[in-house]
Amino acid sequence: MSKLDEIKEILNTLRIAMSISFGILVVVITGLVKRLDAGNVDVLFWAGIIFSVFNIIIILMLFIKISDKTKQIGGL
Repeated sequence: MSKLDEIKEILNTLRIAMSISFGILVVVITGLVKRLDAGNVDVLFWAGIIFSVFNIIIILMLFIKISDKTKQIGGL
């Protein structure tokens, strides 16, 4: 496998991971809004907030990795 193909495969995997992370974030935030509307602000609600923050950090890290891989492709 050539270096270009390897980088493209890694880039595609990172894009899939980012899509899944966005999907998880949407589902969790939807659940949090429903709990907030129902007045259920409890431990599960705050755990969802913390999980959402971690998920956003992961998405930002994936953005950085994708940017780096894209620059590597441009350098080849």
